[in-house]
Amino acid sequence: MIIQVIKFKSNLTEENLLRTAHERVPQFKALSGLLQKYYFKTNQPGEYGGIYVWDSAESLQTYRISDLAASIPGAYEVVGTPNIELMEVLFTLRS
Repeated sequence: MIIQVIKFKSNLTEENLLRTAHERVPQFKALSGLLQKYYFKTNQPGEYGGIYVWDSAESLQTYRISDLAASIPGAYEVVGTPNIELMEVLFTLRS
């Protein structure tokens, strides 16, 4: 499994950001290989993000070159460059 953490600043209000995120849920649920996605906000004003859990590096790569991934900066009015981290899961506490 691969964990992808994305943090970004947005010009949207939290209300508008949440509305946009909820509207896009069906598109993310339809992604092959996406096991889970967590939506979060940080303690920094206007900073939000997502934690994606992928079944494989191949599924992540397919997503990264997709129209859905390309649409994120515009949909969330991202300011600047998002911070993206990738981690390989060594093992899980619970199965």
